[in-house]
Amino acid sequence: SREQPIFSTRAHVFQIDPNTKKNWVPTSKHAVTVSYFYDSTRNVYRIISLDGSKAIINSTITPNMTFTKTSQKFGQWADSRANTVYGLGFSSEHHLSKFADKFQEFKEAARLAKEKSQEKMELTSTPSQESAGGDIQSPLTPESINGTDDERATPEVTQNSEPRAEPTQNALPFTHSSTISKHWEAELATLKGNNAKLTAALLESTANVKQWKQQLAAYQEEAERLHKRVTELECVSSQANAVHTHKTELNQTIQELESTLKKKEEEIERLKQEIENARELQAQRDSLTQKLQEVEIRNKDLEGQLSDLEQRLEKSQNEQEAFRNNLKTLLEILDGKIFELTELRDNLAKLIECS
Repeated sequence: SREQPIFSTRAHVFQIDPNTKKNWVPTSKHAVTVSYFYDSTRNVYRIISLDGSKAIINSTITPNMTFTKTSQKFGQWADSRANTVYGLGFSSEHHLSKFADKFQEFKEAARLAKEKSQEKMELTSTPSQESAGGDIQSPLTPESINGTDDERATPEVTQNSEPRAEPTQNALPFTHSSTISKHWEAELATLKGNNAKLTAALLESTANVKQWKQQLAAYQEEAERLHKRVTELECVSSQANAVHTHKTELNQTIQELESTLKKKEEEIERLKQEIENARELQAQRDSLTQKLQEVEIRNKDLEGQLSDLEQRLEKSQNEQEAFRNNLKTLLEILDGKIFELTELRDNLAKLIECS
């Protein structure tokens, strides 16, 4: 690989809120590996950080960038190409200082490389034919970044995560289960709509990528043809002045083509990122579909339990009503017996008095 990590550390990654431009939005749930990379082909330095397969930092260091320490464990820098401000939270002041020193070192190296490149372009009459097609950049993979074990940082900034509600073993009211089912159905419908839009965008993006690749190949062929034309014109000594003017125009055209190539590379990288995000949304949709099926099964189980409980309650009420009726009958019989005993007592008392 032409691009290798030259320094790695661990930090929490943030980006400035695009709406307020004041608040920090965390882009990593925990401390991740942040690495400096050197591209020997393009002679540039970049800061890369991946959270799983997602690139949360992809910043090319330029001479006009500045890394600022805003506290003992936090630093930030602005990237005009990405139109954002990156922030890093470290586990110690030592790690922050080391990262800042490396930033300054590679910034100075980028400045020297830029000056050297400008001088080379001024001194070289004919640009290299390989420059037209040598900037196609292969995407980074998570395996290309190796974090150092001795610099693993304890997360300083943690996110407040709400625990997800799970169904309990006890019987839930049927109305509550229906509400949960409707909520998941609405959320699934929203995700299906988003998935349809993303699928259409992916198809369009794929078509654009193919078209741009064809344009890149055409630009490279045009650049080679222009280089050959410049060489032919230089061989004609009788038309030196005209050749010089024509050569200057061709060089400008080549520079414009190289600039266009670079823009197309950046656009292809952005489309690849959008495709990756669409795949993540597809995985989330599949997960929600599975959860909805589990909720429906749970609802059916709860409906069965509720029906059983209603039958048992009705049976118990009938048994209680029969028991009350039996008690009333026994009380009536008991009242009759008590009345008879009372009369018998009165008669015995009268007999005793008469005797």
